Amino acid sequence: MAATASGDRIESIDAIRGAALFGVLTVNLITEFRVSIFQQFVVPAHGVAGTDALVEHIVAVGLQGKAFCLFSLLFGVGLAIQFERLSPFGRPLYWLARRMTVLLAFGLVHLLLIWNGDILTEYAVAGFLVLPLLLLPSAWLLAIAFGFLVVYAVGPLLVYSIPWPDDATLRAHVAAASQVYANGSLADTWRFSLAELPLILRLHAYAFPRTLALFLFGVLLWRAGILQRAAGFRLETALAAIAGIAAGAVLTATAPLGTIGGFLAPVVLALGYGAALLRIAPLPVMHRAVSGLAPVGRMAFSNYVAQSIVFAGIFFGYGLGQFGRMGAAPALVLGIAVFMAQIALSRWWLRRYRFGPIEWLWRTLMYGARQPMRRHAIATTT
Repeated sequence: MAATASGDRIESIDAIRGAALFGVLTVNLITEFRVSIFQQFVVPAHGVAGTDALVEHIVAVGLQGKAFCLFSLLFGVGLAIQFERLSPFGRPLYWLARRMTVLLAFGLVHLLLIWNGDILTEYAVAGFLVLPLLLLPSAWLLAIAFGFLVVYAVGPLLVYSIPWPDDATLRAHVAAASQVYANGSLADTWRFSLAELPLILRLHAYAFPRTLALFLFGVLLWRAGILQRAAGFRLETALAAIAGIAAGAVLTATAPLGTIGGFLAPVVLALGYGAALLRIAPLPVMHRAVSGLAPVGRMAFSNYVAQSIVFAGIFFGYGLGQFGRMGAAPALVLGIAVFMAQIALSRWWLRRYRFGPIEWLWRTLMYGARQPMRRHAIATTT
């Protein structure tokens, strides 16, 4: 067994993953690297005005939550693809468990040593829980996926509660974060980052049922053949795009945060975004965009970690110390510049190598054998 050959990949999936990665980058940059992630939960002492306010509003309404939902959906698609390709060799769950174990190790390194806004650890834990469900028929998966979605939307309101600090406590934490992250040394930043983890864990607890649901919806999309034969589902994807974006926009505009509609709005809108991207990807006019985004999507793991390293160096005190000082508008310009550089570097890299560097290490550790790296190496598909 070996990793999937590049020629066997579906370019539109990689392109949609690249688009989702840009959304994740933008949300992380505007709401987490630039300021404390908890600033969004406190009443601001003074309002943000001008272009910065406009950028914050656009990111909050159009991308926050939605980009992560789309990324989670695509992770589920990836699990389904791996399960399907490993099944003929026997023990697919064993190999996927090895894959999740390696991802968990990478996630913990990223979480504890680079940036505590990590999503990889949650994905690895959720992946372990989803693996045995891959053996179930699609009808069962659909029911379970909706069950997780109901738990996500209704659970915090009617079933359970996750302890959350009051406004004064959060405000004090945001002030401390602004001081340490903007001015602290590497050791100061690391200690505060670790101390912040219990609060961040509560955010993951809120989102975890949603992650499980979206993983399963991604599996179902692959099983339905929609992604493999997108040309045969043009009407269905167009209708799904219109319905998802329209319904998601209505929920976003009318349902307050903390309500069932507010919980579901990012999920519905993300599904609409995904359907829209899938529908327009095969169009000739979109060929250049798809070919540009696909390489960065194929190297999403490497690019995600690289973004953390670059932005940590820009915003934290051991680097340029821009935490709490850079406005949302210049931060967005910075994010676009970084992403454009990653597009160029990803294209350059994949002309020479089969995988991104972290993707190569992930596959090598998963299979327990060094994978061919250069494009001219002989590749064996799973």
